[in-house]
Amino acid sequence: MFKPNGLNLLCLLSLHQVAYLLADNLQSAGPLEDKVFYLEEGKVGPQYLYRFTFQPPTSSVRLTGETDSLIEVTPKDGVLIVKGPLDWEYKTQYSLQVEGLDQNSKRVQGPYSIIINVVDINDNAPQFNKSRYFGEVRQHSRAGKPFMYVTAFDRDDPSTLHSNLSYSILHQFPSTDKMYFQIDNVTGAISTTETGTKNLDPTIRNDFVLVVTAKDMAGQSINCFATDTDVSITVLENVWKSPPEVLLMENSTKPHPMNITHVQWNDPHATYQIQPIEKYPIELPFTVDQNGTVYVTKPLDREEKDYYSFSIFANDEEGDSLAEPVTVSVRVVDINDNPPVCDEVLTKFEVQENEKVGNLIGIVLASDNDEKGSLNSRLKFRLLDQNPKIPQDNLFRIELGTGSVHLFKSELNRQVAKTYYLEVNVTDSVFSTICKVQIQVIDINDKIPIFEKSDYGTVIVAEDKKKGSLIFEIQATDADEPHTGSSQIIYTITKGDPNNSFTILTDPNTNIGAIIINKALDFETNSVYNLTINATNPEPLVTGIKYNSNSSTFLRVHVANVDEPPVFLHPNYIVMLDENVTIGTNVTTVKASDPEGYPIRYLLKKNNRNWLKIDPVNGHIYTAAPLDRELNHTYIVEIVATEQSRPSKSSVVQLILHLLDVNDNPPHLVNETVFLCHPLQRDKSAKFEIADRDSEIPKFTYSLIGGLYEDNWIISKVDDNHASITPKNLELEEKVYDVPLKISDNGRPPMEAVVILEVNVCRCVNDRCFMEINNPNPFPTVGATIGILVGVLLVIGVILGLVFLHMERKKKNEQNITPVAIRPSELNALT
Repeated sequence: MFKPNGLNLLCLLSLHQVAYLLADNLQSAGPLEDKVFYLEEGKVGPQYLYRFTFQPPTSSVRLTGETDSLIEVTPKDGVLIVKGPLDWEYKTQYSLQVEGLDQNSKRVQGPYSIIINVVDINDNAPQFNKSRYFGEVRQHSRAGKPFMYVTAFDRDDPSTLHSNLSYSILHQFPSTDKMYFQIDNVTGAISTTETGTKNLDPTIRNDFVLVVTAKDMAGQSINCFATDTDVSITVLENVWKSPPEVLLMENSTKPHPMNITHVQWNDPHATYQIQPIEKYPIELPFTVDQNGTVYVTKPLDREEKDYYSFSIFANDEEGDSLAEPVTVSVRVVDINDNPPVCDEVLTKFEVQENEKVGNLIGIVLASDNDEKGSLNSRLKFRLLDQNPKIPQDNLFRIELGTGSVHLFKSELNRQVAKTYYLEVNVTDSVFSTICKVQIQVIDINDKIPIFEKSDYGTVIVAEDKKKGSLIFEIQATDADEPHTGSSQIIYTITKGDPNNSFTILTDPNTNIGAIIINKALDFETNSVYNLTINATNPEPLVTGIKYNSNSSTFLRVHVANVDEPPVFLHPNYIVMLDENVTIGTNVTTVKASDPEGYPIRYLLKKNNRNWLKIDPVNGHIYTAAPLDRELNHTYIVEIVATEQSRPSKSSVVQLILHLLDVNDNPPHLVNETVFLCHPLQRDKSAKFEIADRDSEIPKFTYSLIGGLYEDNWIISKVDDNHASITPKNLELEEKVYDVPLKISDNGRPPMEAVVILEVNVCRCVNDRCFMEINNPNPFPTVGATIGILVGVLLVIGVILGLVFLHMERKKKNEQNITPVAIRPSELNALT
């Protein structure tokens, strides 16, 4: 009896496995030809790839090429087998040849190319190029600016995710509430976070350790491989700081540009860039060189600008900012380079002739553009001259520090001098200026206004006189100096006009008082006004003088009655009403009254749709026909109220009726026809639009009617006003299909409609429906041919008849022509 050894057992087992595979993969067989296979690396044990079939004279097959003792073919069965695991990292492709042999091992087929591509699997973990990394970062470095990199690699196929690495920070030691560092998951660049930029301080902690991990599969799979490494980071002090404020004396005579301060980045390779913080009306007069030295380029003027603030950036070789900019502040120090300036070319004061000694007359105003509150802008005032010097010199005194002018010696007398001129010397510590002052001595108010009449009698004014109309003029006179506050007159109605129906305007040149209507008059409310009018001065009277009856007068105003039109209770009537109210529904009631008490009747105008009616007596308005918001959402009519008198007067107001929408219109199709290209495709649909005449934007629901249609079509909602129809049965033929749809809106209650959507299934050209003329037989039938011939003969007969008729008429006309004699001279002229 045959007893198999271990090798025989392995062979038997392999053959058994091959036979099993052959039985299970009959579709993986075919004739001898060129083939390409893809096989994952790392699979253990024999793997059946393919069975080559052949017929005599081929009796066996032979495999040659890069077999590496791993790939073989069974000669008699033609089974291509991989005996062991392949390794993509060792070899990515095997190039082989297979040929068919006859019984004498002579090639009768092939050779054919056999390519086996090894498919990579994720069987390698990432590896860092260093076992530990060391880096340095400056405090306050710009967040997101890389200061070091870590790098890892993966031996798997770079065209797949197997070697696509993602970096992340697992831990930061010591740990903080928020991470001080961050890493770019693609490049491995390490930088500070916003928190790190603010909080890293080498005086508190100068060393940190980051645990950085690299994951393959882009870190997107729980089955990815990961490798960690440590990164030691040292925090260094940042010498990139804003310098102290610079003080610059204005209008400096030193050579420019002039060195004023210095900034310094941590490393010598940085370049510097200056940039204004705010927008200046002039070019920034500062520069910075590549050593960090800051210069002022020209003398500065404090009166032009007294403070500058600008930023300086430190940039790397690529021009990117290394950190937040520092701020340089420059304060321009004042020097006394501006003289005092008088606020007025001529300062004018007024003083009454009875002004008491020591009283303030006025203040001389001057200014200095040097720094406020400094000695450079401190001003002193001195009185240099007085003109005229009557009744004596030095009538006035000026305060040294304030410029206040006071009466100094005696009372003034307008009969002695009406005007005085003063020269005031205004000085700072270096400059001086002369300011000129005019003092006008004015008359005291010792005379009262006196009316030319103590009673102006009666004036009659129609009640419809417009507001602002002049009704009467009054006149009072004042003996004080003209065109002064002592002689100017103010008229005031003190009695008889509780509602301020009148006002009085004074002409400043003539002191004539014009009585003006201030509010609309109404005979029915007040027909007579007994006005008491007083005249006063804006300047107070001197002590001992009082206004008396001479400064008062009387005027009676009679308001004449005028027939006025009716007055509505409201200027307009605005009503909101549902459009589906029943006929006879109350809309509103209008009310108008006549000032004279006449009865009133009402009517409607511009009631174009005759939707409303009005009771002519009581003003009750009600609906007279069905309302439709879709025809008019705002219906405006005019309401006319007319006096029942002779002659009658009318007033008109508007009734603005806003109709509120109700759901009284079913949905409908905007376009009833759509097309789909034949042959039908499941992912191709046709969109159609649904509309509703109601005001609110509706939301529609859709459904097919009938089981047959549900087997052929699918209806889908696109948005509130659009839906699409998609073929469910892709075997439908080219023709027009009437598809019934039930569409409902979202009204309360909802309205629904059954509509027919025509779906044209057609052959398309350039995505547009192409319709052919249906003519199965391009040749005419016998009957059609005979009909065509008969028609042609009839047309020819008609044409011939018309031609003969025309020739007969022409012949008759020629016979009727009388010969005309032509002179020889005319014949010569013609020729």
